[in-house]
Amino acid sequence: MAENFFDKFRLLTEKEDYQTVNTNIENGVVFRGTNLWVLIFAIFVASLGLNVNSTAVIIGAMLISPLMGPIMGIGFGMGINDISLLRKAIYNFLVATGVALATSTIFFLLSPISDAHSEILARTSPNIYDVLIAFFGGLAGILATSSRHKGNVIPGVAIATALMPPLCTAGYGLATLQLSFFFGAFYLFIINTVFIALATFIFVRLLHFPLKDLHSVQSEKRARRIVWVIVLLTLLPSIYFGFDIVQQSRFTKNANHFINNEAHFTNDYLLNKKIDAKNKSISLVFGGKEILPAEIHQLKLRLKNYQLDSSTLEVKQGFAYLADNKNNESNEQFNQLTNALGMKEKQLNLVQLKFDSILNQQKLSVQIYSELKIQYPQLKRAIIEPSITINDSLMQTNTYLVLLNMSAGLPKAEKNKLEKWLKVRLNQANLKLIFQ
Repeated sequence: MAENFFDKFRLLTEKEDYQTVNTNIENGVVFRGTNLWVLIFAIFVASLGLNVNSTAVIIGAMLISPLMGPIMGIGFGMGINDISLLRKAIYNFLVATGVALATSTIFFLLSPISDAHSEILARTSPNIYDVLIAFFGGLAGILATSSRHKGNVIPGVAIATALMPPLCTAGYGLATLQLSFFFGAFYLFIINTVFIALATFIFVRLLHFPLKDLHSVQSEKRARRIVWVIVLLTLLPSIYFGFDIVQQSRFTKNANHFINNEAHFTNDYLLNKKIDAKNKSISLVFGGKEILPAEIHQLKLRLKNYQLDSSTLEVKQGFAYLADNKNNESNEQFNQLTNALGMKEKQLNLVQLKFDSILNQQKLSVQIYSELKIQYPQLKRAIIEPSITINDSLMQTNTYLVLLNMSAGLPKAEKNKLEKWLKVRLNQANLKLIFQ
């Protein structure tokens, strides 16, 4: 039973013929004619998608792109010690990268839209998670290429590992002279390249494809050393960036908990908050009465309870803050303040109306009790208040509940008369009168 279960994970029985795999990869490596023009068109499509911030267009460009070919060729060439294939793959990879960068740079130089939308910004801060995506995507890609059951894995790998958008974003960085965009996006492209190739290299060795003889054990060791140096040089910065993202996410979470639990002042309303995880700063804008420096100091002391000791907290106050803030955001912040105060005023009015209604009802109950006491001296206690009647169908009906506690009973005719009087006095046709 156990043996049959583990047989499900065996790959060698579905392994494609070595010569077929080698031919397919060699055909995908070469960039000339059709492949080169398809790459150029895919770059234009991806650049347009980034320019108009369209995820669907970018995904389409990733499906068109033939960039996976030379990258898998690099990994396959290393895996089987084929120096000729490796050189050809690296050469074509460099050609494809150069053409892609040039095409995207020209596009963004000519494009009238120069804003960096979210799809561009998402490709400028690579981290360890991008390494894992590229590595497991590469494993899926080489597995599909090496298997007789290929399915539609390669298009999925092209989407997941996202080779095209980083190259186009790097072109955007060059065209707009924003070198931080260029280096961030190009580093993401290098991460994807290195770890797809590494996954291909590892899987080829695991599948025991025949190795070509390098005629020198020393050469093979040197080649292996170069591979791992490249991997480490690519991996280490991504670990740092990944750690930084985790720290920023933790800071944002702690800052939100701090604001929700601690940032409360009597007769003040939080109008706006700004959490800058990168610089570890929190900025709060309040509207209402003036907040005293001692209160702000006490709030800052509570930062340590949320692991925010090293952060800076700035408390800004409503109109005084807006009067000093003469930048483009002042109108928006002024509107936020006005709207917030307007909403609070409406809420206070509703609460006041409810309170007045309860107070008036108490006064009416006391007045009616006094009038009843004059008519019926035997009256000892009374409950007089609005209520709701609920039946089996859960229908609710507004009613008035009057419960009278008397030391002596009343004749039926007198009870009927009293009930009619209460309906008129309370202006309530639906009334429930109970005697005790």
